[in-house]
Amino acid sequence: MIGLRRNVGADWRAYEAIFQRLSFAGFSALDAVDPAYKLLNLLAAGLGFNVWAVMYCDAVTYLPDDILAKVDRASMAVSLETRVPFLDHRVAELAARIPLDLKVRDGRGKHLVRKLLYGMVPRELVERPKAGFALPVGEWIKGPLRPWAEDLLNPEIIKSQGWFDADMIASRWRQHLSGQRDSTAAIWAILMFQSWLEAQSRQAPASLVRTQAFAG
Repeated sequence: MIGLRRNVGADWRAYEAIFQRLSFAGFSALDAVDPAYKLLNLLAAGLGFNVWAVMYCDAVTYLPDDILAKVDRASMAVSLETRVPFLDHRVAELAARIPLDLKVRDGRGKHLVRKLLYGMVPRELVERPKAGFALPVGEWIKGPLRPWAEDLLNPEIIKSQGWFDADMIASRWRQHLSGQRDSTAAIWAILMFQSWLEAQSRQAPASLVRTQAFAG
């Protein structure tokens, strides 16, 4: 998704900001890691910023890499076998052919699904606020996990690695600690990358770490 900003301008950057991806750190090499991002670049260049393109982005990045990964880990941790009926290939193929005005109407998504459910369950069950299952990671990295986080976000180390804009990360980290700005998602993404990079450096010479990052 980060690579998209080179092709379609401010609208895609706004879309990235919603999910607080790695773009704030100046990391623009995801299209070299995963072929899906190269495909997204081509798609965006042809379609520009529109609802179809955004839905496609979610379907090939956010859905498998975030939502489904979390569901699988949480369910397997307690020995539950989960099913995702909306992702049955026949349902997905049908959904791809449904006109956009039956999906999004008056600024709200899932229009057709809502209409179907109104006849099956009480309306208040459909229209209630969305509830997530987020962990208080933002507070953890300001509290008990702060020493670990600050070791990984050390500006000198980040500069020497050459992957991220160390000054920008330091600024966002200060803002997060002060409560000026909640940067949980973005900072956590950096911490996960730095943690992985640190593990790689312990297993291989430093000169090979960058090669391994883009292997395969």
